[in-house]
Amino acid sequence: MSSTEPSSTVHFPNLTSATPGEEFEVRQTATSDDFTPDPSKSIPLSKARQELVDDIIALYSCEPTIKRVERYTPDCVYDDQFVYANDRYKMAGQWFALEKLFNDSKCERYQIIKNDRDVIQFLNEQTWTFKIIPTSMTINAIVTLSLDPDSIDSDFIRVKYHKDQANDKDYSHEGVGFSFKKFQADNVAKWMSQPEVEHFKKDADAGKNKVKTYGSGTGEAPKGEYRNDPQKQG
Repeated sequence: MSSTEPSSTVHFPNLTSATPGEEFEVRQTATSDDFTPDPSKSIPLSKARQELVDDIIALYSCEPTIKRVERYTPDCVYDDQFVYANDRYKMAGQWFALEKLFNDSKCERYQIIKNDRDVIQFLNEQTWTFKIIPTSMTINAIVTLSLDPDSIDSDFIRVKYHKDQANDKDYSHEGVGFSFKKFQADNVAKWMSQPEVEHFKKDADAGKNKVKTYGSGTGEAPKGEYRNDPQKQG
């Protein structure tokens, strides 16, 4: 049986839980945008790490709860094609808003491809069914979870930086597209009246650093192989 112990690789050796989430970003450029998971090649995880991934998958699947959102630190960052949310209040707004946009969201399959000391990475295939337009869309993405140093060895591991990347290039954090990502993340939580979102309002004051910018999607983003090649991406 394969070991569930994480590798000894540490991505953020000089950071602590007091360091704002922006500093925990993993940068990467893929050799291909084919992020199709192969569950048969998935790396096994410990019970605590598997429970973390299960909660993240549940959030993607329009099943948010306060406890699941508490998987993130107050100063967390969530970064994908459409969103840049840099605290847990904004993050809660995003997760609880999904059910207003989609009739259903289903994880078709996923594959753990990296289980390092402070980073978990998996390929995720998610099918989204829209509310207004009766159609579904399936997206394959690479999901990178940078873990909170204080909770790595606990039964309830938390996330400092959550990146969801659906193409081969990383995010530049610049331009009109990024301005939209940040504007909607800054405001969605404010527009919602759900008590579950209001529960996290205090986190709007969490410590933040300036958004890191990179000039392009390949800036400071080493190229690696992310297709069914566990623990070999570099």
